[in-house]
Amino acid sequence: MSAQWVVEADPDILERAQFAHQGLIPCIAQDSSTGAVLMMAWMDREALSRTLLQGRVTYFSRSRQEYWRKGDTSGNTQIARRMRLDCDGDVVLAEVEQVGPACHTGSATCFDAEHNHD
Repeated sequence: MSAQWVVEADPDILERAQFAHQGLIPCIAQDSSTGAVLMMAWMDREALSRTLLQGRVTYFSRSRQEYWRKGDTSGNTQIARRMRLDCDGDVVLAEVEQVGPACHTGSATCFDAEHNHD
């Protein structure tokens, strides 16, 4: 039996999304059950489309110039539950089901103050 992902999103999210000059839009990942802000990463049109179609959150790495699906190497996956745009259409809010820590440091969130360095 194959899993079917259900991602709630505005039907015109791909048309309304305002991708920056490099074709990217910031995406904030938020835990759908707790409301905790988990991380920020970049998406382009293809990454957003893949996320909507596949249900697994896909980002675009600016440094590696490639797509990365959250959890493929770490096992700390993000399942998209709801995708929304802000009022200007220039930021995506991904409400996700987070499995494992969201941050590459092993912290639950990238906004954990004890891991921030000046």
